[in-house]
Amino acid sequence: MRPLCWLPLYLLCTLASPVVLADDLDAPDWRRYGAAAVDQTFLPTGHSARAGTSRQFTRPRAGNRYGTTLPVARSAAGRADTSRIIARAYELIGTPYRWGGQTEEDGFDCSGLLVYLYRSIAHRKLPRTTHSMIAQRHNAVERDELQPGDAVFFNHNGEGGTSHVGLYIGDDRFIHAPSTGKSIRIDSLDNSYWRRSYTTARRFSG
Repeated sequence: MRPLCWLPLYLLCTLASPVVLADDLDAPDWRRYGAAAVDQTFLPTGHSARAGTSRQFTRPRAGNRYGTTLPVARSAAGRADTSRIIARAYELIGTPYRWGGQTEEDGFDCSGLLVYLYRSIAHRKLPRTTHSMIAQRHNAVERDELQPGDAVFFNHNGEGGTSHVGLYIGDDRFIHAPSTGKSIRIDSLDNSYWRRSYTTARRFSG
């Protein structure tokens, strides 16, 4: 018969081993994302491997310790809305600029164009003015993370406060209502004037 002297040592090592819970394996690693909020939704409840216990993951705070926010990935519905918004914007090319305008009949100013597009196509209410759009800091997008449908903002010739907005359509291009006497058109962010004037971007589609 084999000696049983090893049994106490085996039991001691087994009982001292750490227990990994099922919900620890499934829980998101917020350190990896800097505790950034993703689409500001609640995460589902994770159930512990121990009987009778559970825990609720609560909504993380928007932004991380550096004060930035990760861009929100669009849903399939959001991508479809974005495609329709851009298609409609193309149809409006040539429509005259009109200060305060936000209808096809009256014309559009820069922010009025985006308000119209999002309201009529995606049924989403955007802030009316450029200033109030920029104030939505939780929707901020970095320049190298722009996606079609994002709102891109500019100042005048690289000086002063931000006063103009356009709809980014991809390939460094955007559609906008420039100014009095002009019409809705496409311009490029690579153009020296717009590259110098670019200030920030916001993502309003989900």
